[in-house]
Amino acid sequence: MPFTVPHIVSDVMTTPVFTVGCDARFKEIVRVMHERYVSAVPVVSGEGRVVGVVSEADLLPKEGFRDRRPTRSERMRLRADLAKAEGVTAEEVMSAPAVTVRPDDTLARAARLMAVHHVKRLPVVDAEDGLLGIVSRGDLLRVFLRSDEDIEEEVRRTVVSYLFPKHAHAIHVSVRDGVVRLRGPVHDTSLIWVAERLVNGLEGVVGVESRLSCEGSGSDSP
Repeated sequence: MPFTVPHIVSDVMTTPVFTVGCDARFKEIVRVMHERYVSAVPVVSGEGRVVGVVSEADLLPKEGFRDRRPTRSERMRLRADLAKAEGVTAEEVMSAPAVTVRPDDTLARAARLMAVHHVKRLPVVDAEDGLLGIVSRGDLLRVFLRSDEDIEEEVRRTVVSYLFPKHAHAIHVSVRDGVVRLRGPVHDTSLIWVAERLVNGLEGVVGVESRLSCEGSGSDSP
């Protein structure tokens, strides 16, 4: 089947999602993760709203401080981890509030949220914070499965033909392993950086190498 280019979170999110309630006990959470082969689970309230996420990182402090008393400096420096180590329910160990996205958010926004908040996955919620799915780092990387031929066609159609309609036939576009190469004459060099930025923003593009030059400069030769 042809590869469909994902553009928004709903294109790549996973459903259904395994969840736990706020009162779920520690061992129950571990059991759910183990049985479902997941490294984190959203925590939902009685009304079905996402209120937090419990990940393996939230559970590990229990083991880390199980056989010894923390030093004074550790108690000051690792206060949050120590609180989780003493927790016995999802509400006590979860990371809250949950960092979430909407199904119509772009993949770029989801990636930025993961990077800023240092998380590996995001619950996908509706306007009432009801859980719709979950998106992971691996899901976002699916855009790079797009073929070079598909990327080249979109570059020609949405960038070259739009910005340089008079010179579209003279501009050479090639794509290899997701890297787009542009070469040829343009009538307005102020649009070169615009073209580079637009191409770089296309789904599946790994990088852009531009040798676009002013018409008649002769610097566009191989």
